[in-house]
Amino acid sequence: MKKTLGIIGGVGPLATMFIGEMIVRRTLASKDQEHVHTIIDNDTTIPDRTEYILDNTKEDPVPYLVRDAIKLANAGADLICIPCNTAHTFYEELQSGSPVPVLHMIRETAKRAAILGAKRVGILATDGTVTSGVYQQALIEENIEPVLPNADTQKQIMSIIYDYVKAGRDVSLKEWQPIEEAMSELNCDKLILGCTELSIINKELKLSNRYIDSLIVLAESAIMACGYELNNPIRV
Repeated sequence: MKKTLGIIGGVGPLATMFIGEMIVRRTLASKDQEHVHTIIDNDTTIPDRTEYILDNTKEDPVPYLVRDAIKLANAGADLICIPCNTAHTFYEELQSGSPVPVLHMIRETAKRAAILGAKRVGILATDGTVTSGVYQQALIEENIEPVLPNADTQKQIMSIIYDYVKAGRDVSLKEWQPIEEAMSELNCDKLILGCTELSIINKELKLSNRYIDSLIVLAESAIMACGYELNNPIRV
């Protein structure tokens, strides 16, 4: 049976719109009725996940995430995904409070890296995601060595995410190139775009297949979990 997908969005808003587009584009369908029935809650009131991870005196996003999961389930969602890597720091709390299953974006992305045969993978993500260690753990479970950027590169990544994409500013190859060069020096097989704001950059700059885009992985995983087929099988 086909399942209805619920998306907890607003984290960030542009990434939410992008995963909606990717689900449509990646689904094998010849007419409207063959696409995934999707319910999107673009909840921009959810507190910043990284702020809370780095300082738990800030507002806790978990009650908002659980509230939205319940709302989507009540609206008819059989399965939920959340296009925010950092939010998966709280996955266990979210899943325990959700009436329906929640896809695990980070585990799915780590599995994709393993399918692609990667052995040493760079993590490009927010300070919150890096600090929580969720990607490091997921990659190690797949027998993959996680590689973190140095402090200067991590600052550049955070600036790209917050000062550019979340602020509605375009990112050029000139801004992105120093990050790519720094990670190349670390001899990574693959680089994970572990923040959905970075997925926007992938869309605009058309980055190479060296990158594994977590948002696209999540979109494809959601399509298959809802009982639909991909129109572009995963290339290994």
